[in-house]
Amino acid sequence: MRQEIEKRCPFAIISHPDAGKTTLTEQILWYGNVIRETGKVKSKQGKFATSDWMDLEKERGISVSSTVLSFEYKHRLMHLLDTPGHKDFSEDTYRTLTAVESALMAIDAAKGVEAQTIKLMEVCRLRQTPIVSFINKMDRDSLSPLALLEQIEEVLKIQCLPFSWPLKGKGGIFKGVYDLRAKKILPFTKGQSHHEEGEGEGKGKKEEQTFLEYPDPLKPTQEVLEFLGEEGVKSFQEDWDLLQDTFPELELELFLQGKQTPVFFGSALYQFGVKEVLSFIADHCPGPSSKKAIDLVTSQEVEISPYEEEFSGVVFKIQANMDPKHRDRIAFIRVCSGSFVKGQKLFSCREKKEVRFQSPLFFQARERTVSEESYAGDIIGIHDTGKLQIGDTFTEKRPLKFLGIPHFAPELFQYVQLLDPLKSKQLDKGLEQLSEEGAVQVFFGIGGRKILGAIGALQFEVIKYRLFHEYGVKADYVSCPLQGIRWIIFKPECSLSKQEEFRKAYGSFLVSDGKKRMVFSYTSPWDLKLAQEKFPQVEFLATAEGLSYG
Repeated sequence: MRQEIEKRCPFAIISHPDAGKTTLTEQILWYGNVIRETGKVKSKQGKFATSDWMDLEKERGISVSSTVLSFEYKHRLMHLLDTPGHKDFSEDTYRTLTAVESALMAIDAAKGVEAQTIKLMEVCRLRQTPIVSFINKMDRDSLSPLALLEQIEEVLKIQCLPFSWPLKGKGGIFKGVYDLRAKKILPFTKGQSHHEEGEGEGKGKKEEQTFLEYPDPLKPTQEVLEFLGEEGVKSFQEDWDLLQDTFPELELELFLQGKQTPVFFGSALYQFGVKEVLSFIADHCPGPSSKKAIDLVTSQEVEISPYEEEFSGVVFKIQANMDPKHRDRIAFIRVCSGSFVKGQKLFSCREKKEVRFQSPLFFQARERTVSEESYAGDIIGIHDTGKLQIGDTFTEKRPLKFLGIPHFAPELFQYVQLLDPLKSKQLDKGLEQLSEEGAVQVFFGIGGRKILGAIGALQFEVIKYRLFHEYGVKADYVSCPLQGIRWIIFKPECSLSKQEEFRKAYGSFLVSDGKKRMVFSYTSPWDLKLAQEKFPQVEFLATAEGLSYG
């Protein structure tokens, strides 16, 4: 079992919007023999990115949902989680990062480090997630490589270790990269394509890459001189002198602690430099690690080793209507320890009862295969009828709750207005399912009035789109004056009479969420501050991690 577990490699791709993340994902899937040809995020020919399954994503050219994709590469079983790049879906991204052991960070060579990348790196730093960096779009005008590395180190607070170095020819034309360890040049040809159909299984034909040997950067061969030109060789030799003094060697322990990042340069659009990045991930990124959980019997925090024999897993994502024709709903479970065989009985720690999952799924692009057996580090999909929740923990018998999968307090709010009164049941079902998968949060005010809460404005657009296309519900929004919410917990010293006093004083502020938990809503930060001062026995929580159901 240990060998199978160590073979697993769950990793995510993170970036700012438009840094080429979805294109990079496509190229990685092509190398993993998952897809025959790659598609662009915005395509005039009707070929769209495999990892963008929602029509809205294809229309807008953005990713707004996390996608789980599994494939084998070299000696590893890779689980790639393509996260939303748009800041409005940061909560979905945060939950996704709890399910992986490393991350591939894509950076636009012309723009450098951008706002969303900074936020995502903060999350990765909290978890000490190992980071591999890919500086994309080198075929276009770009910042100097030294300026890019300096920016990454200063802004993201992580030490850079370049594994390749971009080469420029006459007029600053991108000519390729120099492999700093193999001491050879990987030439770049704009317009190159390896996306030719091969024989059998629909797999692409892998062309052998031609390298130029360049063992001593100070003594270019005639072939190198002809390729780069004197101007290009001189520019590289100047960079080489700086590289010797500036960047240390990779220390695997520091990389695994998220303190050093190997850096590769390339162009995902032209499939250039992607193979080298994927090979590094397969060779060096870690397998499953121990996860923190609460033992529900002792209420003590414990660490669950992936090598424990007893199975444990946690739901970190739920996606409704991935296949609209079948109205399916999939719960994604990260296996945290042990192994799981199809049809095995498990214990639902929240519902306190046994369940049986008959057809756990692996995902390969848009294809699904039934997993006969899965191990710690695997990510499997379970068909759900609407009973599962994000954060649900499953074990063989031990009552646990895994930590690190919170719901954040939303920052924007809208009332929902149903345009067709005959569709009220469909609206309720749609909002219930969309809130359970984490696409939005739903709160119920006085008279049951529905309030949607979101991190970013684009979430409201997505919900309206999905309500119409997946549930047949036409809905609109009415402005809501709320500025924030906090989940309510009464501290042990808060007496029943004090609880009742709080409810009377702030009855008009209290709403409930989709799990029937008490929530304090406010239209001014002063209201929150005053309530906190008047009732110190009450906790006002900005995240709902670990809260029980109402």
